[in-house]
Amino acid sequence: MFHQRWMMLGLAVVASGCVLAPRAAREEQAAVARAGEAYAVPFDERVLPELPAAPTWRDVLRRALVANGELEEAYYAWAAAVHRIDQAGAYPNTPFSLDVSRALSGAGDGFDRTSLVFGFDPMEDLAFPTKVYQAATVATDEARTAGRRLVALRFDLQRRTLKAWYDYALLAEQQRVADARAALARVDVATAAARVAGGAERASLIAADAATHRADDEWAALAASVRRARAELNAMLARAPEAPLTPPAEIEPGRSLPADDAWILAVAAERDPELAILASEVQGRDDALALARLRYIPDFNPFVGTEGAAAQMAGVVISIPTMLREVGAMIRAARAELAAARARERQARFDRASAVVAALVTARDADRRAALYGGPLRDAAERAVVTADIAYAGDVGTYDALLEARRLPLDVRLLAAEARTLREKAIADLEALLGVDAETLTAAAHAERVAVTEGAR
Repeated sequence: MFHQRWMMLGLAVVASGCVLAPRAAREEQAAVARAGEAYAVPFDERVLPELPAAPTWRDVLRRALVANGELEEAYYAWAAAVHRIDQAGAYPNTPFSLDVSRALSGAGDGFDRTSLVFGFDPMEDLAFPTKVYQAATVATDEARTAGRRLVALRFDLQRRTLKAWYDYALLAEQQRVADARAALARVDVATAAARVAGGAERASLIAADAATHRADDEWAALAASVRRARAELNAMLARAPEAPLTPPAEIEPGRSLPADDAWILAVAAERDPELAILASEVQGRDDALALARLRYIPDFNPFVGTEGAAAQMAGVVISIPTMLREVGAMIRAARAELAAARARERQARFDRASAVVAALVTARDADRRAALYGGPLRDAAERAVVTADIAYAGDVGTYDALLEARRLPLDVRLLAAEARTLREKAIADLEALLGVDAETLTAAAHAERVAVTEGAR
């Protein structure tokens, strides 16, 4: 009997290392381990990708995804949620206890007057295994949700980085246009001064001088905006605010999008990171409701003991749930939370679909405008300058008309830059809504078209 007690003790120690959790828990643990390789080295010791002298949006985005602290914080929130699976599924869920007492008087030797009772802590019942497994299932749902939040944040960071970069590029282009306008204004001042010297009214010189001051002010304001944008962008890249960051010499060539909007909407419905989060939350609320229902199952506390050589005992204390109103309230609350999660997911599907359509419409319209401003209108503006130059040289056109014609290409250039920037920002919004890069999306659409064509053959 003495050896049997020690055998039971050994079995109990072995059992204390068990975790009752679904298979999906191991998948989350493996996924978080793979993702954690990027953060294995402390930040101060990591080798971050350096930006070249003239970075592109790809260089900036690569740096942001590696260096940004928000993304790392989301990873560790996911890792913590994964570790809580073992915490929720650990079984037994209560510590072992050994109650030793010794009678101070009586017959027999010391062992005969010693009582040993080995069992679980009476302050916390041993939960029925299905309860622990279900608690680990709920924790797995929460870990999966945290992992999907990391994915959504990754695409949101990509969206914010690209939009900040294109805003920065547009500001630089606006500053270049403002510089060209200021140069025209200074030419206007010189011309007006020569005309005044020839007997013309001074009003034209005063107006030209005022226009020069306005152009210089516009340039200075844009220079300040460029500096602010650089500081904000550097913060997203984990760099010093005043670190050099050369904007592109012009708005970078646009990325392609599949032509089939219906196909893009279908991809969004399937891959949207925010919808994936909400779907995971619904599953979590459903499993939480199942866990609440399991509270009707009694818990128990087995024990074994001996009173010296006189008697051995074994038994179990059953904890019968009598707080039925409390359990019922917990079930009703869990059911309400599940209904709220389902309603939130349902509405989000409509909202996100609307956002995808809005981003697509914006991208398509901006593409049309960019083609117009960068093609026919640009050509028309250049012809207007030539025509005005010829007319002025032949004394059949006015200087004011010539000056206005020379401003027109700058206006069209700025409109084209704004349209191209708007298009790229809309594509960045689409990537966040779809949970896929534009390049991957275009490649997938092409592969599908090829497969359909080959199948038709």
